[in-house]
Amino acid sequence: DLDVNEVKMVNALGGGVLRPATDEEIVAAGATPGYASPIGLEIAPDLQSPGVYVLADLSIEAGGNYVVGANDDGYHFTGANYPRDHAISKMADIAQADTGHKAPNGSRLVARRCIEAGHCFKLGTRYSKATNATYLDENGKPQLIFMGSYGIGLDRLMATVVELHNDENGIIWPDSVAPYQVHLMHVGKGDDVRDAAEKLYTDLTRAGFEVLYDDRELSAGVKFKDADLIGVPWRVAVGGRGLSEGNVEVKRRSESERINVPLNELMTFLEEKI
Repeated sequence: DLDVNEVKMVNALGGGVLRPATDEEIVAAGATPGYASPIGLEIAPDLQSPGVYVLADLSIEAGGNYVVGANDDGYHFTGANYPRDHAISKMADIAQADTGHKAPNGSRLVARRCIEAGHCFKLGTRYSKATNATYLDENGKPQLIFMGSYGIGLDRLMATVVELHNDENGIIWPDSVAPYQVHLMHVGKGDDVRDAAEKLYTDLTRAGFEVLYDDRELSAGVKFKDADLIGVPWRVAVGGRGLSEGNVEVKRRSESERINVPLNELMTFLEEKI
């Protein structure tokens, strides 16, 4: 069984708006509600001719011996085949694509969950007709503008990146789209530690780095946890012990290793890594 793709159906019909037929309309066409089929009906060759316009999916040519309505209340026909038993007005691809269906390249379709990060809509002349938006063609005659709508959802793109780049501790922003390059923090107590971190923040920003500075008076564990959650690519921690040795602690968010880098070499280190 196949479901109908309404967008494909509208396109195959050349536009318009679809709605379910009423029982009265089905009976007027010579069919029976709940048991309708093309068998025995007057088939219209086009939408302007009398009779029933039958739009069929391409798949009916590949199969056979279908069960169809008999246009009689409570009855069906079995073994129905096209074109032996009925005619159609037009053959078109109107089926809804689903998992397992054959793709144009011969493989099978696979459905997966995804995020709509962008979209492309064919608006046609629906809005240009309503607003009388026209242009002059090569013959100098006015023509309705054929319109399209295209967009990228920046918030959805961010959500996509986060879904692909994360671990149990939080986000791992790729360098190319990270909101900051460096997550700087001071850990431990002492004015010398804070002063060194603030000077480093000034030096890094002046050098062109995008820096998130955590100046909260919280424990190192809390700050490290929050840094992992936020996911800035590089974490630089200024602590009392390391500072006394002229070092700062540097960690790549995507790696577990922590390394001590001489404070006077940090700028060069980051320039080489970022």
